[in-house]
Amino acid sequence: MNHPAEPDTQLDLLEHYVKKILAAPVYDLAVRTPLQPAPALSAALGNQVLLKREDLQPTFSFKIRGAYNKLVQLSDEQKRRGVITASAGNHAQGVALAARELGIKATIVMPSTTPQLKVQGVSSRGAEAVLYGESFPFALAHALQLAERSGQTFVSPFDDPDVIAGQGTVGMEILRQHPVRLDAIFVPVGGGGLIAGIAAYVKYLRPEVRIVGVESEHSNCLQQALQVGERVVLPSVGTFADGVAVAQVGAHCFELCRLLVDEVLTVSNDELCCAMKDIYDDTRSITEPSGALAVAGIKQYVARRGVQGETLVAIDSGANINFDRLGQVAERAALGAGALA
Repeated sequence: MNHPAEPDTQLDLLEHYVKKILAAPVYDLAVRTPLQPAPALSAALGNQVLLKREDLQPTFSFKIRGAYNKLVQLSDEQKRRGVITASAGNHAQGVALAARELGIKATIVMPSTTPQLKVQGVSSRGAEAVLYGESFPFALAHALQLAERSGQTFVSPFDDPDVIAGQGTVGMEILRQHPVRLDAIFVPVGGGGLIAGIAAYVKYLRPEVRIVGVESEHSNCLQQALQVGERVVLPSVGTFADGVAVAQVGAHCFELCRLLVDEVLTVSNDELCCAMKDIYDDTRSITEPSGALAVAGIKQYVARRGVQGETLVAIDSGANINFDRLGQVAERAALGAGALA
């Protein structure tokens, strides 16, 4: 039986985040991105598909929102000491740009497998890039050790209320851009900051809108956590979708997700490559694999449920992919389309 205090606590938690989202000064650096129709995909699926174009941010990823919202609220002493973070690359570039704008020294630990484009994106914005470990969990452990030794403030890529609130501004924009019927929002999931922020805002104002997380089948830490009711640590993660190669969902993120997320889907690498092609065909833009998770999720959702005539939003979360990977993606998209058909 529910404890009588529970609903109030949940409502208080949501109100807390909604206030933080509304107050987040992200537009000092971030831009309001378009909510763009995908006509070919919509026609093929028999539903209205809208793409939230977070790949059009200054760092080509939504991560600038949470990074700036966290850094701008640090104390003067914390700013003076500098910041350190761990990232698969997109949060890294967001922190680097935010730190440069605010005059803060930034050190970014990234896995040694990070695409060169993302490493350059950090260095070119004046931050120090440190490559360590084969995947994000190793880089994270190293960054936490360095922060302890150096006295720099550790900035979580996802597990921080200010970071979550910054990412939640994506949800705020969607509801303002599309105030009419909206059936579901599909959100890529790595550590859970983006889906937690979007879910907090959207479920508070429009509880009927479904929030669907989409994970790579090689890093489904939220799906597994929701199945057992607590956070789990994956023994290993695949790095094809490097932007979401996270072994454990954040604690603050999970607190929101277990209350607010309706469903989590997982997709294969072949499905991601096909979704990247779909996005390219409709927009002539190239996303990274993790950026195409939501579109891959929509395709799977429609195929499984047979829904028609719904309005479905996909967060196109990032476009940081090395050019030399595109041939491999195109090949897999062609093979994958045949296999999926």
